[in-house]
Amino acid sequence: MVLVAPEKKLLRVGVLFGGRSGEHEVSLASAASVIRGLDPDKYEAVPIGISKEGHWLIGSAAQKMLPEVLKAGQRVVMAADPTDAAIIPLDRSGGGQRIDIVFPVMHGTYGEDGTIQGLLDLAGLPFVGAGVLGSAIGMDKDVSKRLLQAAKIPVVPWLTVYRVDWERDPKAVQKEIEAKFKYPVFVKPAALGSSVGMTKVHSRAELAPALNLASEFAMKILVEKSVNAREIEVSVLGNHDPKASVPGEIVPHREFYDYTAKYLEEGTKLLIPAKLEPAQIKKIQKYAINAFRALELSGMARVDFFLEKKGGKLFLNEVNTIPGFTSISMYPKLWEASGIPFRELIDRLIELAMEVHREKARTKYQIELPEGTGGALEA
Repeated sequence: MVLVAPEKKLLRVGVLFGGRSGEHEVSLASAASVIRGLDPDKYEAVPIGISKEGHWLIGSAAQKMLPEVLKAGQRVVMAADPTDAAIIPLDRSGGGQRIDIVFPVMHGTYGEDGTIQGLLDLAGLPFVGAGVLGSAIGMDKDVSKRLLQAAKIPVVPWLTVYRVDWERDPKAVQKEIEAKFKYPVFVKPAALGSSVGMTKVHSRAELAPALNLASEFAMKILVEKSVNAREIEVSVLGNHDPKASVPGEIVPHREFYDYTAKYLEEGTKLLIPAKLEPAQIKKIQKYAINAFRALELSGMARVDFFLEKKGGKLFLNEVNTIPGFTSISMYPKLWEASGIPFRELIDRLIELAMEVHREKARTKYQIELPEGTGGALEA
């Protein structure tokens, strides 16, 4: 008699990528890395792409490349009620597909801002990364700066400009900016990443074009003081007891670390670990963990700092709740340098997501009324 071992059940991981964002292409590269990093002995990767128009598509075994999923994948919808069939064909042909957990690798709007997280919460699905509140706060650089200030974490001085005010009275906005800052300044959308829509403004002549560009990507614009600083990044991992990686340094080959320097050209150097004094490392890691907690984050985040070249003053620049996972991305590289290789990092992120999901399941969402009193609250 031959005993056959029962087939091991794999966790079905929906890797969500693409989306209606200026960072759509970056998302594809990150998602491909995550799929390669999933241990095939533990997980079944289910690529779920969202097109630039917002259509949801699921990949088949024949579609090995993520652009193929977006081009010819099956149109599906995500069920917003907690059912086993989380992914349902748009044409209702056949049953839905069960997903055990979602790994969102969507940078920018409609992915990193709490919108997808809210849908996944409604569907009752565990997911990697911050929840609705933390995602929304982390995405809005204006709101996150205010909370960081309240937590006594230094941030770069800034001014918030609303698109409606800029279009209504550009002269008044220009006057307000110039009263607060000397040139150069940085102008960028308040709710976007990967340096999309960001400009370094050296003079008044460059201000209006920069504000016009930023306003194409967001209703709220940040104008920040330019600081002559080193760019230091640190990765954070955890839920209730987050840990910080060794810091790394970005040395851009262009004037600043813009979209072109990040993704389109070679020459930018990543120094891991960054050359810092022990006291500086300790302070950076402390601020990163404090920021993670202050912004209500979970799972993962990459925290970016500016370290002034003269004087050594430290500023927290921004927090990224879904950091890049490409071959050149700092988040996984910093953890690798800290002793956690890529595949183990993916495992830990999935475990952290399941931990948060179990915590949510313990929370009551209904009031238990005594017998015979149920009708008292009915309309």
